[in-house]
Amino acid sequence: MFSKIFSSKTLSSDTQQALLDTLKSYRSDNFPKGLLFPDISPEITLEKSNTVVIKLTLPFPCMGEIELLSERLTKQFEQTVRFDISLDICAVRSHEITGIKNIIAIASGKGGVGKSTTAVNVAYALIAEGSSVAILDADIYGPSVPTLLGMQGEKPSSVDGKLLTPIDASGLSAMSLGFLVDENDATVWRGPMASRAFSQLLNETDWQGIDYLIVDMPPGTGDIQLTLSQQVPVAASVVITTPQDIALADAIKGIAMFEQVKVPVLGIIENMSYHQCENCGHHSHLFGEGGGELVANKYNTQLLGQLPLDVSIRTDADNGVSPLLTDNTSNISQQYRKIARNIAAQLYLQLDSRSPNTASILIED
Repeated sequence: MFSKIFSSKTLSSDTQQALLDTLKSYRSDNFPKGLLFPDISPEITLEKSNTVVIKLTLPFPCMGEIELLSERLTKQFEQTVRFDISLDICAVRSHEITGIKNIIAIASGKGGVGKSTTAVNVAYALIAEGSSVAILDADIYGPSVPTLLGMQGEKPSSVDGKLLTPIDASGLSAMSLGFLVDENDATVWRGPMASRAFSQLLNETDWQGIDYLIVDMPPGTGDIQLTLSQQVPVAASVVITTPQDIALADAIKGIAMFEQVKVPVLGIIENMSYHQCENCGHHSHLFGEGGGELVANKYNTQLLGQLPLDVSIRTDADNGVSPLLTDNTSNISQQYRKIARNIAAQLYLQLDSRSPNTASILIED
């Protein structure tokens, strides 16, 4: 039963029903069966300021999409409509790591495709969309997360002498071997030593209330990547590529690696997809066009988004800042936020038992 609580002084019953019907009929890629699937009941109230407030509980973060819907409803009903969203994010895979619900690995088949930069910005984008997020730097040989966060030289503390307290990077909980040892020391470690170090970082950090732990995997598809993928209770993975043929070939290797260790691939992010002219807005596909979509279609996964070749992304990364922190409404920030919504939605749609894609069993008498 849908709850409809209105002030009859300003809203007619027809308007009430029209608003509810609009919510029930809403569809998008992230909500293929609607906002109210399967039995979500909105609580609709009218504030003294004559603002309609719709209170909803949703299974994944999607504030950017909800903001657009709010604008649409405000225009349609000629009255301010605002959403009050609560999140009910569930772990899609059982594990014993305290304080974390879902672990998502960000990987690439080769280096130089912007994997770590994308991982950091997607983490901040998930925060902007409404969730609690942490990032773990699994690139033991070349930890770059401290630099990307502008946190070089930071050292984690410990409250109880047993667990490390993650670094707080503007609301993002972060842990990296780069916070503990000199970067040059890490580069000479052997595989088993690196694997043990990563396992300790994962299991001996005091994670607190994290909806999504983003794991920045080392580039490549060798033994260390396979070992880490098997050691970590990863819920799902995302593969970063560029449109270049050689990068796409390595992305396919990345998909195959995750299939080997039975980790679902939520989709592909195509980085450096195009260059947009600052003057006319024309898109130049410097490294090829359509490769990410082709690979996604061939391997039955999603193209989660296409990011431009933008000098601001590089300068922000070099300066240890994220566009999501300086202006999360900018064009590039909106692109990261859309990708973050797609990742969270695909995790829910593909793997959550509450998903409309989950097969149901009908038992007849």
